[in-house]
Amino acid sequence: MKYDILQVLGMILLALGTQGAIRQVADHEDAGLLAWLPGGFAVGVTAHVLALVAGALLATWAHRAAKAAGRRG
Repeated sequence: MKYDILQVLGMILLALGTQGAIRQVADHEDAGLLAWLPGGFAVGVTAHVLALVAGALLATWAHRAAKAAGRRG
């Protein structure tokens, strides 16, 4: 069950990072959730891409861990 929750959180982070990066590339002025972040466009896009990568890694790890736990049990 904990792996399912972590997988969902990873997918949410992946989706938010992806849509945020795409939105900010399309409209440099629209920082979305990261409007409070100082540094402008480059920092905003970097933060979105980091969220995207972290979400993908978390979802992948949780999926593999859930499969491994299922085989042992």
